[in-house]
Amino acid sequence: MSKNNLLNAFLLGTVALAVAGAATAQDPEKAKAPAQSQQSQKAAQGGQDEKIDGNVFHAQVLLDRAGFSPGVIDGLEGVSFTAALKGFQEARGLQVTGELDQPTRMALLQDRAPSTRMLRIDQSDAQGPFTPIPEEPEQQAKMERLAYRNLLEKVAEKFHTSPATIVALNDPRQPLRAGTVLRLPNVLPVSRSYEGVKPDVAQLLSDLNVSGRQPKAERVVVDKSDKLVRVYDEGERLIAQFPATLGSDKDPLPLGNWKVNTVAYNPPFKYQPQLFWDVEDTEKEQMLPPGPNGPVGIVWIDLNREHIGIHGTNSPETIKRAESHGCVRLTNWDAARLTRMIEDGMEVVFQA
Repeated sequence: MSKNNLLNAFLLGTVALAVAGAATAQDPEKAKAPAQSQQSQKAAQGGQDEKIDGNVFHAQVLLDRAGFSPGVIDGLEGVSFTAALKGFQEARGLQVTGELDQPTRMALLQDRAPSTRMLRIDQSDAQGPFTPIPEEPEQQAKMERLAYRNLLEKVAEKFHTSPATIVALNDPRQPLRAGTVLRLPNVLPVSRSYEGVKPDVAQLLSDLNVSGRQPKAERVVVDKSDKLVRVYDEGERLIAQFPATLGSDKDPLPLGNWKVNTVAYNPPFKYQPQLFWDVEDTEKEQMLPPGPNGPVGIVWIDLNREHIGIHGTNSPETIKRAESHGCVRLTNWDAARLTRMIEDGMEVVFQA
């Protein structure tokens, strides 16, 4: 189901959900999957029959809060969830199993945060602007901003989840607007103090629920073998990890040691057809406006390798499941979080 159809379902109540409190359980040992009809399961998961697993959902929230991103929080097991568990286990000195075993549960539960919060949509989020995004770069170039398509998409990205998951966690009969109270993943940051950035950047970070309190990195390792970005401190301890889309057979990841040149927030994107093997060179170059639905999302971390960077995405659900044109692509919220850990000149290793 498309994002727009999901929004219509949410607004009009065409999806019959039997909403349960599974994802609100504070102990993943006690959490159960929410009861849903077969119809609601398919609608909430974009046509799939999978249900939200309360254990997985809560673990994903706690992993996200700990800096070991599971990607999109959706209550479903998958490669990003397994990778996040392995990274967390390594960082905490646990046996690296990739399983949500008892020692891992106990380590995660030291956070003591519930998996969801009931939160009210405020006017600043609801006012948009929202706009359809045309497919053709020539049409996109005429726009002022590649903004969110609708409020549901914006709220999903703010809370590191998907529109489908928000539909599954809530009663779709209620109107989605300022003042609506929703059950949402508990990724609220411990700090919204962002030192050293302009007010508009601080607002961007806050809008993505990125905490101002982040560990400082010494180096970043981008690993082609498991499609992960790992962050290490000066003691060579793993302090954060993010799932990534990186390179392809046509545009392989450029292995080697690079450095961070600079960080750009809300960058425009110069669309150059000659750089893309899957685009006709006869197409015209275009300067695409900034925005979360731009090709590089809301962050560009520029490296000292021409045309290569670490950046956000307009399709968070494809991370670790798609290909790139040689760059390293993260969810917008993970890319934004990484910017609070790194500095200009920092080493970035691309390895196989």
